[in-house]
Amino acid sequence: MSIIEELGARVRAASDELPVELVIKALDHLKLASERLRWVRQESADPMGVPELSAATEHLETAGHALRLAQDQFATYLAAIGLGRDGPPAAGPERPPARPGARGPADPSGPVRRAAPARTGGWWSVRVAELFDRRDTPAPKPDPEITDPEELLRRVTSGVRSGDRTRLHTELRAVEANVGLGLASVAPPMLRDLAAELLGHPPRAADLPRLRREVTGQVRDLVPNLPPGVLDTLLSRVCRMPPPKEPVEQPHPADPAVAAGVLTGLLMRRLGLDQRPVTARAPRDTHA
Repeated sequence: MSIIEELGARVRAASDELPVELVIKALDHLKLASERLRWVRQESADPMGVPELSAATEHLETAGHALRLAQDQFATYLAAIGLGRDGPPAAGPERPPARPGARGPADPSGPVRRAAPARTGGWWSVRVAELFDRRDTPAPKPDPEITDPEELLRRVTSGVRSGDRTRLHTELRAVEANVGLGLASVAPPMLRDLAAELLGHPPRAADLPRLRREVTGQVRDLVPNLPPGVLDTLLSRVCRMPPPKEPVEQPHPADPAVAAGVLTGLLMRRLGLDQRPVTARAPRDTHA
């Protein structure tokens, strides 16, 4: 075996040993846990670990993207030295779209049974009314078509882009708590992609002041009673920074979810994007 062939064998072995399948499996378990906790929280505003699970899910998604990028770069290197690929790298199954309501075949417990929405004016609806300064507005009837956080995100971003604050308020209130809370899980990956398009590179710490200037006033116009610290924490995570260190009061669990949905719509409007599928998002190679 020549030196080049030996090098190629080692590169292929390194690519095959990347733990992509383990990361995908861990991500699926975390999403299942998040979904079940959201249903447990249907009657309670107590966070009970959901924010921590959402942050862990974000970190695992980022790790999965980085591992797949590394495999692509290994394959590119092999082609550059004239070896090409001996078949595709062992990347494992492609990670399915992040659908909080979906279950993969590896889930032995089966699908979570969804109960039909039966009440209005629950704690989620009450908090959304407070955020929009519409406490005296009657709660709308639950929309039976909105049982998936991804569908809610589409509707919220559409309301933001149209500038219709009344429509936005109604869409957010016309869901059960577990659906509304799901915005905090499905919106952040889109937020990072949108911020990267706006900035021209992956968002980093130095970009935080610019993002604040771009969106803070618009968020305040749409959601006047959103605590400032909620948006600052969300933007810090988009920029891969730890949350602000100064002690702040624990936000209401509805606040980060509403902020994530509204901010997604604002960035889409800023970029002139009419629509972006939530489940068809593919990681962009920003290192090229």
